Amino acid sequence: MKSYFSVNDANKILPTVIKKFSYAKKMKAEVMKMEQQLASGITPTASLEEYAIIKRKLNSTITKFYQSIEDLESTGVFLKGLDEGLLDFPAKRFDEEIWLCWKEGETVIKFWHEKDTGFMGRKPISVSNESLV
Repeated sequence: MKSYFSVNDANKILPTVIKKFSYAKKMKAEVMKMEQQLASGITPTASLEEYAIIKRKLNSTITKFYQSIEDLESTGVFLKGLDEGLLDFPAKRFDEEIWLCWKEGETVIKFWHEKDTGFMGRKPISVSNESLV
């Protein structure tokens, strides 16, 4: 894992990160779909064998989902919210540890926040005497 990202480093890896994020989101949707199948498959006419087949597929899909999150975070980013579409890149602002913040739909890293403030504390990245990320 990379210790800290510069804004340039984060933007270079962002296309790969977005693909991995999208795949994880797709896998979550697949898990939810299969859970619904399993719940709706429990009927008086369904056999235990049919139930077992769906259950095994669900287990396999859950494993793939968690693997997709591991694959995403192996790039050095931290998943903060799959449903919210939030990822953070560890970075430094002067000597302070911060997060470079990405929200689904953004094509470049444009915001950062302190470690303890989260999305609501996002600030635009600017390069000046006051703020240098």
